[in-house]
Amino acid sequence: MSSNGQIKILFLAADPSDNGRLRLGQELRDIREKLQLAKDRDQFVLESRESVSPGDISQAIFDVEPDIVHFSGHGDSTGELSFEDLLGQTQPVDPDALAALFELVADKINCVVLNACYSETQAQAIADHIPYVIGMSTAIGDKAAIAFAVGFYKAIAAGRTIDQAYKFGCVEIRLQGIPEHLTPVLYTKVRSNEVKPTLPQRNSSSVSLTPGQRRRTLQEINSLQQQYDLLSEKLSHLRLNLAIESSTTVQFNLKKQIEQLETEVKEISQRIENLENKL
Repeated sequence: MSSNGQIKILFLAADPSDNGRLRLGQELRDIREKLQLAKDRDQFVLESRESVSPGDISQAIFDVEPDIVHFSGHGDSTGELSFEDLLGQTQPVDPDALAALFELVADKINCVVLNACYSETQAQAIADHIPYVIGMSTAIGDKAAIAFAVGFYKAIAAGRTIDQAYKFGCVEIRLQGIPEHLTPVLYTKVRSNEVKPTLPQRNSSSVSLTPGQRRRTLQEINSLQQQYDLLSEKLSHLRLNLAIESSTTVQFNLKKQIEQLETEVKEISQRIENLENKL
């Protein structure tokens, strides 16, 4: 916390032109809105930097002196985060390199949020130096990433602790009907050389998985989530068409298609839930 009692949040965004586009602007707007709605809104300062290159990170930290650093963008299955080069294309940063930077500013920063796919490896490396670090254990969709950010900062704005805010972020994903609430992982710095991962609440009957089994299960969940999103979007279009269709025959066919899709969506949702219970 800064000397005047304010909590400063630095939002870093990178969306390279040679990668899939993300809704980073929406995420920033939603975070800003939740902070502005807080009872003690004057206690929070949100600064943002967009199209961030690796060299911009340290300068932004020097300029803002944040308590929380929030990165939103792309991550790779190797654990590297994707920033932008001078042409706006992908410039990956090795986890150890970024961790070394945060080691140098560990006396200033209390929390790092890495809202990017496959950022758990990077989060674990940074957690050697920063008290609280949140990363994503696998790929995460736009909707889930934004939902987590909304839930997290709503809780921060309400005066909750970081570990409580993390749990609120995970619950927000579930409240939005998105089965990716197990993707965010919180690492807390217990001692100088030990970090402890905190996961969303799981079913008490879950079994212990090997790292390889857990990785394959998360990949299967991600694949099913993509199918779920596509079918849900198609279902929304069919329902819209049904609402405006006047032909009885066409209405009958649309209802049949909707029923079939609803069954498929329900089955996929159940499969995802079953897989999540194994984690």
